[in-house]
Amino acid sequence: MESYRERLWPAPWIALIAALAIPASLLTFAPISVLVGAVVGVVLALGVVGAAVLSAPTIVVGDGMLRAGAARVPLSLVGETVVARGDEARLARGQHLDARAFIVLRPDVSPVLRIALTDPDDPTPYWLLSTRRPEDLAAAIASAPRTGAGN
Repeated sequence: MESYRERLWPAPWIALIAALAIPASLLTFAPISVLVGAVVGVVLALGVVGAAVLSAPTIVVGDGMLRAGAARVPLSLVGETVVARGDEARLARGQHLDARAFIVLRPDVSPVLRIALTDPDDPTPYWLLSTRRPEDLAAAIASAPRTGAGN
């Protein structure tokens, strides 16, 4: 049973930025055909928005597992969680980021949750996840049963 689920949908402004492909295509193809420019622009804009939506990762806590995107870790191997917002989140994503960490970061989602791993055989020291609700995710991890972690 899932105690937490979040899909990191792209922000609405991504569609506005993608829509800039339309006037750019119109300008590029205007000497050939304005219609071709409009069609190419719309196809490009829809492609960018479609790729952003289809690539939106999901974070799930349930059935003894923490899943982020395609990765998963048993909750029995999860340690301390640390919420970071604002400047702390910026530093966690940049200067303080360990190159060995597993990351699921979205540029349009500022808060992050750092999740320590306790497996001594795993070279990954922690997961760093973008999340719009870091406190809720941390609470779900803390309250989830640690048994039945699966394979």
